[in-house]
Amino acid sequence: MEYLIAEKKDIQQLIELRFAYIGDDMGEITQEQENLIRAQLPDYYERHLGNDLIAFIAKDGERIISTVQLLLMEKPANPHFIHGHSGAFLNVYTMPEYRRKGIARRLVKNVLEYAEEHELDSIELNATEAGYPLYIKMGFEHLDPGHTHLRYIFN
Repeated sequence: MEYLIAEKKDIQQLIELRFAYIGDDMGEITQEQENLIRAQLPDYYERHLGNDLIAFIAKDGERIISTVQLLLMEKPANPHFIHGHSGAFLNVYTMPEYRRKGIARRLVKNVLEYAEEHELDSIELNATEAGYPLYIKMGFEHLDPGHTHLRYIFN
């Protein structure tokens, strides 16, 4: 097992893991949705991978079997956000046959080390029920209950 940071040559495998993640997390999607997503992802990864998106991967041979992707963000600093840099986990996924072997834990640890080295103030994520215990054990905390997460959806 190798633990690496993904490169452009890994984009197609990252796309396939993205669809595996979507299937596990959101269930079936329509063919139209899949087509739209597949049309968008190659360009997205080409533009962002290695820039503001760092994909930490575990490989078994040449096959990527797990990923934790860190989206880097810069915002105006404040007392709780002193450096102005934060991150968000995207697409935390391990192929089913490799789960419960500590692979995701190792990738999350790698991301946290990277984030500390690069002075990120925080990392946020939306935890699935399956992933929640891992994140709590690794030190993630619930956000301030004085704030409510909202979203405006255009479609």
